[in-house]
Amino acid sequence: MPEHFDPKPVLKNTTTVGLQSGTSKSTSQHPFLTPETAAVGTVVSTLQNALGSHSRGAAGVFTRSGSTITFFTAMGAAFAFTESMVANQREKNDAINGAAGACAAGFLAGIRARSLPVSLAGCAFLGTVVGLFDQAGQFTGNRAGSSLSPEERSSFFKKPLELPESSE
Repeated sequence: MPEHFDPKPVLKNTTTVGLQSGTSKSTSQHPFLTPETAAVGTVVSTLQNALGSHSRGAAGVFTRSGSTITFFTAMGAAFAFTESMVANQREKNDAINGAAGACAAGFLAGIRARSLPVSLAGCAFLGTVVGLFDQAGQFTGNRAGSSLSPEERSSFFKKPLELPESSE
Protein backbone atom coordinates (compact mmCIF):
# COMPACT_ATOMS: atom_id res chain seq x y z
CA MET A 1 0.00 0.00 0.00
CA PRO A 2 1.62 3.30 -1.06
CA GLU A 3 1.91 5.96 1.61
CA HIS A 4 -0.06 9.19 1.27
CA PHE A 5 1.93 12.07 -0.22
CA ASP A 6 1.13 15.72 0.35
CA PRO A 7 2.69 17.93 -2.36
CA LYS A 8 5.15 20.50 -1.05
CA PRO A 9 4.63 24.17 -1.93
CA VAL A 10 7.82 24.78 -3.92
CA LEU A 11 7.62 28.56 -4.29
CA LYS A 12 6.40 29.08 -0.74
CA ASN A 13 9.28 27.06 0.71
CA THR A 14 11.80 28.77 -1.57
CA THR A 15 10.66 32.31 -0.80
CA THR A 16 10.30 31.58 2.91
CA VAL A 17 13.87 30.38 3.13
CA GLY A 18 15.24 32.88 0.64
CA LEU A 19 13.64 36.11 1.81
CA GLN A 20 12.97 35.94 5.53
CA SER A 21 15.63 36.21 8.15
CA GLY A 22 15.20 34.38 11.40
CA THR A 23 11.92 35.47 12.96
CA SER A 24 9.26 33.07 11.70
CA LYS A 25 8.95 29.33 11.94
CA SER A 26 9.64 26.90 9.13
CA THR A 27 6.82 25.88 6.80
CA SER A 28 8.37 22.48 6.20
CA GLN A 29 9.11 19.47 8.34
CA HIS A 30 12.76 19.54 7.34
CA PRO A 31 15.17 21.10 9.88
CA PHE A 32 17.25 22.79 7.20
CA LEU A 33 14.29 24.55 5.59
CA THR A 34 14.33 27.41 8.03
CA PRO A 35 14.48 31.12 7.38
CA GLU A 36 17.48 31.30 9.68
CA THR A 37 19.80 30.77 6.69
CA ALA A 38 19.89 34.52 6.09
CA ALA A 39 20.50 35.04 9.81
CA VAL A 40 23.43 32.62 9.62
CA GLY A 41 24.76 34.62 6.68
CA THR A 42 24.46 37.78 8.75
CA VAL A 43 26.36 36.19 11.64
CA VAL A 44 29.13 34.95 9.34
CA SER A 45 29.30 38.36 7.66
CA THR A 46 29.54 40.03 11.09
CA LEU A 47 32.39 37.73 12.08
CA GLN A 48 34.20 38.44 8.82
CA ASN A 49 33.75 42.15 9.44
CA ALA A 50 34.96 41.94 13.05
CA LEU A 51 38.03 39.86 12.26
CA GLY A 52 39.10 41.85 9.20
CA SER A 53 41.08 45.06 9.27
CA HIS A 54 39.35 47.93 7.48
CA SER A 55 38.15 51.47 8.06
CA ARG A 56 34.43 50.97 7.35
CA GLY A 57 33.27 50.25 10.91
CA ALA A 58 30.03 48.40 11.53
CA ALA A 59 28.68 49.23 8.08
CA GLY A 60 31.28 46.82 6.71
CA VAL A 61 28.89 43.98 7.57
CA PHE A 62 26.79 45.03 4.58
CA THR A 63 29.23 46.94 2.38
CA ARG A 64 32.35 44.80 2.66
CA SER A 65 31.12 41.29 3.40
CA GLY A 66 27.41 41.62 2.64
CA SER A 67 27.68 39.17 -0.23
CA THR A 68 27.99 36.45 2.43
CA ILE A 69 24.42 37.17 3.53
CA THR A 70 23.22 36.86 -0.05
CA PHE A 71 25.23 33.68 -0.53
CA PHE A 72 23.77 31.91 2.52
CA THR A 73 20.28 33.02 1.51
CA ALA A 74 20.84 31.67 -2.02
CA MET A 75 22.12 28.36 -0.62
CA GLY A 76 19.03 28.02 1.57
CA ALA A 77 16.73 28.88 -1.32
CA ALA A 78 18.50 26.41 -3.63
CA PHE A 79 18.13 23.71 -0.99
CA ALA A 80 14.44 24.46 -0.40
CA PHE A 81 13.59 24.64 -4.11
CA THR A 82 15.41 21.45 -5.05
CA GLU A 83 14.19 19.47 -2.05
CA SER A 84 10.55 20.43 -2.67
CA MET A 85 10.75 19.92 -6.42
CA VAL A 86 12.33 16.47 -6.13
CA ALA A 87 9.75 15.44 -3.51
CA ASN A 88 6.89 16.56 -5.76
CA GLN A 89 8.31 14.80 -8.83
CA ARG A 90 8.92 11.54 -6.98
CA GLU A 91 5.78 11.85 -4.81
CA LYS A 92 7.74 10.53 -1.82
CA ASN A 93 9.02 12.01 1.43
CA ASP A 94 12.35 10.35 2.03
CA ALA A 95 16.06 11.00 2.45
CA ILE A 96 16.72 11.35 -1.29
CA ASN A 97 14.82 14.65 -1.37
CA GLY A 98 17.01 16.21 1.31
CA ALA A 99 20.15 14.78 -0.30
CA ALA A 100 19.23 16.35 -3.64
CA GLY A 101 18.56 19.73 -2.01
CA ALA A 102 21.84 19.61 -0.11
CA CYS A 103 23.65 18.63 -3.30
CA ALA A 104 22.26 21.75 -4.99
CA ALA A 105 23.38 23.93 -2.08
CA GLY A 106 26.85 22.34 -2.05
CA PHE A 107 27.16 22.80 -5.80
CA LEU A 108 26.31 26.47 -5.36
CA ALA A 109 29.07 26.78 -2.77
CA GLY A 110 31.55 25.43 -5.30
CA ILE A 111 30.31 27.85 -7.95
CA ARG A 112 31.11 30.70 -5.57
CA ALA A 113 34.64 29.32 -5.29
CA ARG A 114 34.75 29.27 -9.13
CA SER A 115 35.81 25.64 -9.20
CA LEU A 116 33.99 22.69 -10.76
CA PRO A 117 35.85 20.12 -8.62
CA VAL A 118 34.89 22.04 -5.47
CA SER A 119 31.28 22.19 -6.72
CA LEU A 120 31.16 18.44 -7.26
CA ALA A 121 32.82 17.76 -3.91
CA GLY A 122 30.41 20.14 -2.14
CA CYS A 123 27.48 18.40 -3.82
CA ALA A 124 28.75 14.97 -2.81
CA PHE A 125 29.64 15.97 0.75
CA LEU A 126 26.51 17.93 1.66
CA GLY A 127 24.25 15.48 -0.19
CA THR A 128 25.74 12.57 1.72
CA VAL A 129 25.60 14.28 5.11
CA VAL A 130 22.00 15.48 4.79
CA GLY A 131 20.88 12.23 3.14
CA LEU A 132 22.32 10.19 6.01
CA PHE A 133 20.87 12.62 8.53
CA ASP A 134 17.40 12.28 6.99
CA GLN A 135 17.70 8.51 6.69
CA ALA A 136 18.71 8.21 10.34
CA GLY A 137 15.57 10.06 11.39
CA GLN A 138 16.80 13.63 11.81
CA PHE A 139 16.74 14.71 15.45
CA THR A 140 13.47 12.93 16.22
CA GLY A 141 14.43 9.35 15.48
CA ASN A 142 11.41 8.95 13.20
CA ARG A 143 12.42 7.57 9.85
CA ALA A 144 10.48 8.74 6.82
CA GLY A 145 7.92 6.14 5.86
CA SER A 146 8.16 4.15 9.09
CA SER A 147 5.07 4.25 11.21
CA LEU A 148 5.10 2.29 14.41
CA SER A 149 1.89 1.59 16.23
CA PRO A 150 1.69 2.75 19.85
CA GLU A 151 1.90 -0.90 20.96
CA GLU A 152 5.12 -1.45 18.98
CA ARG A 153 6.57 1.78 20.30
CA SER A 154 5.75 0.96 23.94
CA SER A 155 7.05 -2.62 23.62
CA PHE A 156 10.53 -1.15 23.13
CA PHE A 157 10.72 0.13 26.69
CA LYS A 158 11.05 -1.94 29.82
CA LYS A 159 7.93 -2.58 31.78
CA PRO A 160 8.10 -1.72 35.48
CA LEU A 161 8.31 -4.69 37.75
CA GLU A 162 5.11 -5.21 39.67
CA LEU A 163 5.73 -6.21 43.23
CA PRO A 164 3.12 -8.09 45.23
CA GLU A 165 1.72 -6.10 48.08
CA SER A 166 2.65 -7.40 51.49
CA SER A 167 0.02 -7.53 54.18
CA GLU A 168 1.23 -6.84 57.67
